[in-house]
Amino acid sequence: MQTNAHHTGRAHCDGAPVHYERHRPEQTTLYRLVQQHAQSFFAQSEEAAGARLPQFVRDEFDAFLECGILAHGFLRLRCGDCGHDKLLAFSCKRRGFCPSCGARRMSQTAAHLVDHVIPHVPVRQWVLSLPIPLRLLLAAQPELVTPVLQVVQRVVTRHLLDGVGLKGEEGQGGAVTLIQRFGSAANLNIHLHCLVLDGVYRCGADGVPVFVQAGAPTDDELHALLHTVIARLMKMLTRRGVLVEEMGQTWLAEPDADGDEARTLRPLQVAAITYRIAFGPRAGQKVLTLRGAMARFGLARELLCSDIDGFSLHAAVRVQAHERKRLEQLCRYITRPALADERVQLNAAGQVELKLKTPWRDGTTHLVMSPLEFLQRLAALVPRPRLHLIRFHGVLAPNAKQRSLVVPQGPPKDEGVPGVAASGVQCEAETVQARPARISWARLLKRVFDIDLQRCPNCGAGELRIIAAILERPVIEKILAHLGLDPQPPPKGRVREAGLHFAA
Repeated sequence: MQTNAHHTGRAHCDGAPVHYERHRPEQTTLYRLVQQHAQSFFAQSEEAAGARLPQFVRDEFDAFLECGILAHGFLRLRCGDCGHDKLLAFSCKRRGFCPSCGARRMSQTAAHLVDHVIPHVPVRQWVLSLPIPLRLLLAAQPELVTPVLQVVQRVVTRHLLDGVGLKGEEGQGGAVTLIQRFGSAANLNIHLHCLVLDGVYRCGADGVPVFVQAGAPTDDELHALLHTVIARLMKMLTRRGVLVEEMGQTWLAEPDADGDEARTLRPLQVAAITYRIAFGPRAGQKVLTLRGAMARFGLARELLCSDIDGFSLHAAVRVQAHERKRLEQLCRYITRPALADERVQLNAAGQVELKLKTPWRDGTTHLVMSPLEFLQRLAALVPRPRLHLIRFHGVLAPNAKQRSLVVPQGPPKDEGVPGVAASGVQCEAETVQARPARISWARLLKRVFDIDLQRCPNCGAGELRIIAAILERPVIEKILAHLGLDPQPPPKGRVREAGLHFAA
């Protein structure tokens, strides 16, 4: 369902509660860019590469254009007291660049981790950033993420065991890794956010696991840990044949360049990682930048942050056991979507200005691209299907014997709340059948935005209930036309119109 809840605060100026309103993607700059230029982007990239884009990339753009559009289907809700109707559009549920679905997934994932996965113990965030060649490698061969994660978790767990004076068989650590694929400039930047329990579990005499807290690492220890991670990663990748080492020099083995995906998607990924343009008149050039802030020089070195040869390991963020709200905020930050609608704007020349989340050190606040260059960046962010971006380790692994003894049991389930509260998780996105393992959408909106989705916005007293899922095209057109809404989806731009207008 759509997650961009439009509200002005916890209550209106007259004291009335704030209600959820449907997100209208067709009014956003991002939607109009994809709508008008997606077909031109497909044609440009396929002409330049001589091969067709992978189907999962094309499907991502097509699904985004249907996300939140009533003309593609919706749920119909009705108030039992006043008879007020509300329509909620279906969503695409994609993981690439859709801000609305990304925000929904962010809120759901953070709530699930805090309520059902991460125990009530201190948690430290370990962030591992990789040099550009390894980012390219993991983008092209995502199956290598698993062995890379195994190396990192073994090193960190060994450090925690040593810190509390236990041997490997005497204790077990736990962690949740969230694989983030983007940077603040919507660039492809695969890096690892590991929420590691800041200690280990030792099995007591009665068989009940007991948490033993570890001390904070020192800067020297962090530097040594990063050295160990680098050495083991290089050894593992060399053993797998993706790195070649001769005469003291190490480089990436030549990748397979014969497939269609290698000819189309890989140039897009390389350009997105290196802030360059893949195809078009400016192919190979750097993305243009705007500097709207003062440059920052001579910044003090961060504590608990080590940098070696393009690798970076950061471990300064720690959340106490009782700081569950702060932990949820940290989880939402890590799982945030790659883009926000308000960061994408068009200037007077028809170019895309992408506002950075935080200004760079040189004062850069915006990146400037043509619409087709911007869509190249979006395509590189699309993950492959069935690629798991959240991993669980140690005592938190799905099949760990002690998992059920350490994870929280979560808040009490919704009881006696019919209609929207019982099935709210699907209100604009999911199927009508509820998924009981997920937090209801009504509770999630109340938790994140303090918005009451259950109450009717018309009378303020009645409850909204799902009465139908409208999927048939004739019925959709009839209902929307009766309500004075456009029954036709927004038209897609044609290749020659979008391509000619922005060819320069």
